[in-house]
Parts: sequence; C-alpha cells; structure tokens
Amino acid sequence: MSASTHDVPGKPPMRVLVTGGTSGLGLAMAAALATAGAVVALTGRSGRRADSVAATLPGAIGIELDVRDESSVAGAVDQAWSRLGGIDLLVNNAGIGMRTVNPRFMTDPRGFWEVPVDGFRSVVETNLTGYFLVAREVAPRMLAAGSGRIVNISVSDSTMHRAGFVPYGPSRAGSEALSRVMAADLRGTGVTVNVLLPGGATITGMVPPEAVREGRRFLDPEVMGPPIVWLASEDAAGVHDERIVAAEFERWLRDRPRSATPRP
Repeated sequence: MSASTHDVPGKPPMRVLVTGGTSGLGLAMAAALATAGAVVALTGRSGRRADSVAATLPGAIGIELDVRDESSVAGAVDQAWSRLGGIDLLVNNAGIGMRTVNPRFMTDPRGFWEVPVDGFRSVVETNLTGYFLVAREVAPRMLAAGSGRIVNISVSDSTMHRAGFVPYGPSRAGSEALSRVMAADLRGTGVTVNVLLPGGATITGMVPPEAVREGRRFLDPEVMGPPIVWLASEDAAGVHDERIVAAEFERWLRDRPRSATPRP
C-alpha cells in the first residue's frame, strides 16, 4: 500500500477538498492526507473553526461551507479551486446524524412518525442533497481538466434500515444510490467515483457520549486514514465504482486482483 499521495517523482501533490473536515471522520481523513503529502482544503459551517483546525495540519487551508446552500457550495468550490490550483480529489463527507432529531437515539429509539419534519429535511438536505450539490459543482471542473476522483463517505448497510434510524438511514441509503449513478454517469470520462465507509459504529460527534461511556465497541475515526490515502495515490488511479470498508481495507486490498480494472 502506498503511503504517499504523490509517489511519482516530479509529480505535484494531490489537491484535495474534504467537506465536513473539522471533526470526526473528516478530520481523520484530512489529517491522514495532509500527513501523506496532499494539499488539503477542509470545510466547516464555521469558517473560523475551519481555519483553526486547518492550522493544525501541514499545509492545509480552511474554508467556510454549508453544503445545503447552493451559493455557499459554489463560493466554497471556487475558493478551493483557486487556492489549491485545482481539485484532484473530492471527499464528500459533511453530514449530520440522528442526534439532531433524537439525542437519545441509541437508548430510546423512536418511530419514523415521531420524527420532526424540519429535522427530517435537515438531515436529508445535508447528507444527500449536500453530496449532490458539491459533486455537481466539482465534477464539471474535473471533466474539463480531464481527470479527478470523488469519494463519497457512507455507513454500514445495517444502519440504513435499523429501527429508529429515520432520517439518517434513508439519507445514507440515498447517498449510496447517488454514488452508483454518479459512477455510471462518469464511467470512461477520467473522473472516478468510489464509496468509503468505516465498517461499524465510530467514535464521532454523532454518537451520544453516554453510549461511549457504556463500553460499547466503537471504531476509531483514524480507521479511515489508510484507505483514503490509498484512494488518493497512484495505485488507485482508475479505480472506479468500488465500495470500500475501512475496517476491512487491508484484506480487501490484499485480495483484490492485481489486474483489477474498473467495471465495464
């Protein structure tokens, strides 16, 4: 496995935009990519916080972005493209979880009929529409440049149909369907689309603190580091329409045929 995002002599570093990069999975991926040599722009709804977090990573920059807002998306992508000199890899990660509609969702799950309409819309607009808006803004630029990579962050299948998980489960199921259609639309263009997920419940701000204290088993966000660095490397050039589980990444990579090519 390559440990560098620019392992070809003389090739400039990978330019990466990570949405929702100020905490959790996004920060773990941004840190891993920056450490591996990528130039990273990470975003957050608070520009001040994005700048503060970016200052802790080598060469990173922070950008304010609300993925639910088209004008915010357009402005943020413009800024990232200008400041990085282009975007080679988009990591669509910004999202909100069940705590926004039910703070005790793990111990007191509620039926879908009890979910506030505004809460439902907010989660779907962030987790699904947000992925669409950012990719919609970035993809034409990548197509014009002749190449690019998009990685959409997802969750385990069980989360998508677990009792008490409306609207988070449906929002993530929708983002996976979106990813497959994006991959089909972009096949053969030089722009690739892949899905990456942790492979289990992960310690992030989406998990109630009491659940962590109860001794449940959780993955560490850093589990996302090795696969996202690999997806940014020369070894992953041309990898398309794959669904990679971070917790199983080493085995997946080992078992992957050396001659593997993108699905026709």
